[in-house]
Amino acid sequence: MAPHDFWQEVHSPGTFAVDGEFASFYVAVLEDGRQMRLPIRVLADGDHALASLIVNQASFAVLDTLAESLAEKIRPMRIDVVAGLPTLGLTLAAAVAQKLGHSRYVPLGTSRKFWYRDELSVPLSSITTPTQQKRLYIDPRMLPLLAGRRVALIDDVISSGASIVAALDLLEACGIEPVVVGAAMLQSERWRESLAAAGPQWIARTVGVFTTPILERNTAGRWQAPA
Repeated sequence: MAPHDFWQEVHSPGTFAVDGEFASFYVAVLEDGRQMRLPIRVLADGDHALASLIVNQASFAVLDTLAESLAEKIRPMRIDVVAGLPTLGLTLAAAVAQKLGHSRYVPLGTSRKFWYRDELSVPLSSITTPTQQKRLYIDPRMLPLLAGRRVALIDDVISSGASIVAALDLLEACGIEPVVVGAAMLQSERWRESLAAAGPQWIARTVGVFTTPILERNTAGRWQAPA
C-alpha cells in the first residue's frame, strides 16, 4: 500500500485475518468487528513495532466512525465540554464535540500567543516529535468554559501517556479535573504506568475506540502480537 492509502477505509468484519502474522499493515478491530488497516512503524531496536494512526490524514468516513464511537462511549458521562490535545487530537476532539451536540470545544495549544501566560503552560513531549522542545498552553480566555464543568480530555492516540499527563497537569493547575480521558487508539499498554503515576483514578477514566499491541518480529521477518 502507498502511504496515503492508509487510514482511509473502515472495512466490514472478517475482511482481513487478524490472528496471524502481518507484513506491511496491522489490522485493528473495532468493538463492532469492523476493521482498519494501520501502517506498521518499526521501533529503534528493529525487533518491535507499533501500529500507527494519524487522524488528520484519515478520510472523513474514518474520522466520523472514530468520533461517533468515542462519543457514544463518553456520552453517559454527561460531558459539558470537550478539550483537545494538539496537534492530532484537535481533529478528533472537534468531531467528538459535534457528535455530542456541542457548539464548540476547547483546544489546547503549543503555539504561544502574546496574551498567553507562562504559568498556564507545562512542558510537552510527544512520541511522534521526540526531539522538539515544546510547551502546552491553555488560552486563559477559555478557562470560564472549563471551570466547574464536566470535561472530557481527548487525544487521537495514547501511547506512552506523556502528552495526556502533561495536559492533566496543566488542567490541574487551573483547578480542572476531567471526568474522562478519551482517544481513538490506545497504543499498547505503556500508557498505564504514566497515568497511574498521575493519579489512581486515571486508568479507570481512560477509554479508547480500539487497542493495538506492541508487535514483535518473528523468525520469518514478519510481525505478530505477543502470545
